[in-house]
Amino acid sequence: MIEIICWLRGLTYSKYQGHNAKEALMSKLPWKTMLALAAVLAATVYAFAQISSGGPTGMRGPMGMHGQMQQGGMMGQMHSQMMQGQGGMHGGMGNHGGIHGQQSGALGVPTMPGQDAFGTIQEVVQILQADPATDWSKVNIGALRQHLIDMNEVTLHAAAAERMFDNGIEITVTGEGRTLEAIKRMVPAHVSELREIGWNAKSDELPNGIKLTVMTSEAQLLTKLKALGFMGIMVQGSHHQPHHLMMAKGQFAMH
Repeated sequence: MIEIICWLRGLTYSKYQGHNAKEALMSKLPWKTMLALAAVLAATVYAFAQISSGGPTGMRGPMGMHGQMQQGGMMGQMHSQMMQGQGGMHGGMGNHGGIHGQQSGALGVPTMPGQDAFGTIQEVVQILQADPATDWSKVNIGALRQHLIDMNEVTLHAAAAERMFDNGIEITVTGEGRTLEAIKRMVPAHVSELREIGWNAKSDELPNGIKLTVMTSEAQLLTKLKALGFMGIMVQGSHHQPHHLMMAKGQFAMH
């Protein structure tokens, strides 16, 4: 292109060298050739100007779409957002995590410990560590763990045979091995808690378990007892959480 420009400049300069020189140059090249060269030069200059200014030709130039996006403007902003994973296709499809990565960022750090007993112990330990008055020479996390195992055994593995009377409910709770041990610790201890909240309850020991009896003269409470059943009765009261902390502190015997 530089050679063409220089050549054309030479043509322009020649008109000042006299009529004879001009005629000599014009005679060497047909007028159609001159016109074609001028058109090529004009198109080249226009294309170069479009590329430099980021116009339509620039978008179709050697740099392609990314070349235009990097120039700034609306398309450049969209490309930047996509590359940063702000909802664009590059973040969703180019990343192996894809949608899962976006969900992780939206939800933040997980809050569930993964296992209920683990979570209970974790919570209690955090409370103890945050309390400057904690006497670590008396803390017994092992006792709390054993109690949570008892709760698990009674809740999931104990057999409970319920029988309704006109004035109450009788529940025979039985099990074997570790489950039986948990039944004999937890059920009688819970009877004391039921009495504190005003229930007429008692427990009788059996060779393979405990018989739990709750009596009432109120028809409404009788209907409630039938609906609650064994585990519904076992969860009555709000003593479990404070007892867990007291066990961990060594202030309360495991039951």
